[in-house]
Amino acid sequence: MKFSVFQISRRGGREKNEDRMGYCYTRESGLFVLADGMGGHPEGEVAAQIALQTVASMFQRQARPQLPDVQEFLSSALLAAHHQILRYASDKGMLDSPRTTLVAAVVQGGSAHWIHCGDSRLYMVRAGQLLTRTRDHSYLELRNVPTALERVNRNVLFTCLGSPTKPIYDMTGPVLLEQGDRILLCSDGLWGTLGDEEIAQQLGAEPVSQAVPELVERALRKAGEGSDNVTVVAMDWETPDAFESTQGISTESIGDDVFASTIQAGPLDALVDDLDDAAIERSIAEINEAIRRSAAKKG
Repeated sequence: MKFSVFQISRRGGREKNEDRMGYCYTRESGLFVLADGMGGHPEGEVAAQIALQTVASMFQRQARPQLPDVQEFLSSALLAAHHQILRYASDKGMLDSPRTTLVAAVVQGGSAHWIHCGDSRLYMVRAGQLLTRTRDHSYLELRNVPTALERVNRNVLFTCLGSPTKPIYDMTGPVLLEQGDRILLCSDGLWGTLGDEEIAQQLGAEPVSQAVPELVERALRKAGEGSDNVTVVAMDWETPDAFESTQGISTESIGDDVFASTIQAGPLDALVDDLDDAAIERSIAEINEAIRRSAAKKG
């Protein structure tokens, strides 16, 4: 594999930055992941960090050097991240659990797969044109919104990781990659200020090492003092000019057992080996029981 990658996160006008992003790779597989901890709930930055560490740990465990089943990895990693957040909240006896969005992409065998939950987005640009982007899990992007929900803030998410319900997610792939394709993962601090066309145009016009910082600065300037956190990780696929930059990565000469990551993956034994619906339901029950006990004490 040959690709170049650039990542950046800016706090904007918020008190703290709850976004997290990073990437990992082996000789034959690459993972790019971004999470946006949700305000209005405690420790959003913890939820985002747990999500990244869980997904990265599972990638390290399974990509040897390829993932045996990319779609199975993505779905199980997302659910494992959800479970780990719930377990953290239960262990802490929290009344409300930390929550986060998640978007993750895997590049392997010349194709891309991705998964997302919430409103952190993935954009794919080919030959300067927007090929596709993810659709947010918000009422705004729901088709045929029920009448009863018409007065609801349509930007509100109806799913995320860490809530006491099983997350809803969408998965795409495999999408065969062509030389020069660009994939960008971002938090809503970018797309909430800049339109799809502007993002795609800038991303298609320059290598990611130039396009990404320009997009981030443009979003911060346009949003002003009230800017949300803006976080982006983006990749050029086998682009010769971009590969010559300092962000260029070639995996052709590394061994099968080499794992590189910008994410602090955490101990592998912290993960649940046999994660299933029953394990997630147990975590949900533990959270609800903690809420019940806290409410009883206050009563």
